[in-house]
Amino acid sequence: SPGAITEHFTLNFTITNLMFTTDLQTPNSRKFRSTEKIMKHYIDPLLQKSSIGPHFSGCKVTGFRSGMHRDDTKVDAVCSYKDNASLARFDRAKLYQELSTMTNNVTKLGHYSLDRNSLYVDG
Repeated sequence: SPGAITEHFTLNFTITNLMFTTDLQTPNSRKFRSTEKIMKHYIDPLLQKSSIGPHFSGCKVTGFRSGMHRDDTKVDAVCSYKDNASLARFDRAKLYQELSTMTNNVTKLGHYSLDRNSLYVDG
């Protein structure tokens, strides 16, 4: 839309039933690419249903990291949305609450289990 500026926010969470392997650290590996695609399949529709939905441009997984336990994988993503003066300001607390609700209190993302204390939205 005219006058719209692309803004970014980070989204982080931990999956407790996806074993971290070193090939998840390599952006061009088959494991990274396939897991990235799965994450987009789950994350993008949630954000499209959220309050930023009409302005949401998509997320890019920027990395996977080892979690606290053997089966934990931390997911880092940068998401984009279009912002302009006529839109309500990005409200990260509201988005966090919406994502929390849509992931069953930060416990489920599709067939993945989440660490309920791991969701982080920064914008």
